[in-house]
Amino acid sequence: MAHSTADIGPAPVLSQQLLLSLAEQLKLPFLQIAREAELATLAGQQYDAMPVIRTAADSAIKLLDNYMLGVQLAGQPGQSFLTEPVSVSSVLYDAGAELLPLAKAYDVRLDLKIDGKFGPVMAHRQGLQAALVSLGYALIEALPAADKPQLRLQLSAHRSRYGIVAGVYCDAEHLTTNTLRQGRRLYGQTRQPMTQLMPGSGAGIFVADAILQAMQSQLTTSRHQHLRGLAAILQPNPQLQLV
Repeated sequence: MAHSTADIGPAPVLSQQLLLSLAEQLKLPFLQIAREAELATLAGQQYDAMPVIRTAADSAIKLLDNYMLGVQLAGQPGQSFLTEPVSVSSVLYDAGAELLPLAKAYDVRLDLKIDGKFGPVMAHRQGLQAALVSLGYALIEALPAADKPQLRLQLSAHRSRYGIVAGVYCDAEHLTTNTLRQGRRLYGQTRQPMTQLMPGSGAGIFVADAILQAMQSQLTTSRHQHLRGLAAILQPNPQLQLV
């Protein structure tokens, strides 16, 4: 099955600019909370705004948590943070559970696809999951802009010549190597560095980018099963691989 991955260059540091991008991104869920609360007040008992409000608030809080985790990991030089044998399938499953409420709110179908059996990799489990969830948030919010029916998001892992590729995939045509490269180049110079892909700041992508950099991994674009995605490249630990 054909697929490709490409190195897009070094990830951005967790800088003041990323914090500004994050603040810009967080305006959206809080505006949504305010709007839904206003509608609920006007409609009284005829309109239940709580599911939307809860989902928007949870998404904002988790994105902040992921940013703070990235800061914590980046502040531990020499990879002194705890790594452990991690099941990629388990991390994808847990990331999917976190993303499911937001996917439902945006009417996006969320799938889990694991091609083959993988032995454990040595990784910071919480960091890897946070990176995948941050990518999922960014792509879910970007998908409706594609104006396509039956939108779907797929959490997937597969083997490549680079290692195990685990990421978040969709059918957004503009999710390419050039889009990510241009986004990194414009990052810090414009409020919307990835306008081809999403109308916002893309903070979730850059949070994931920085987390993976702190973990001595990398964010890359990937194509798999006719879908395009953003993924982490993970190296299996030979001593822990299943025979």
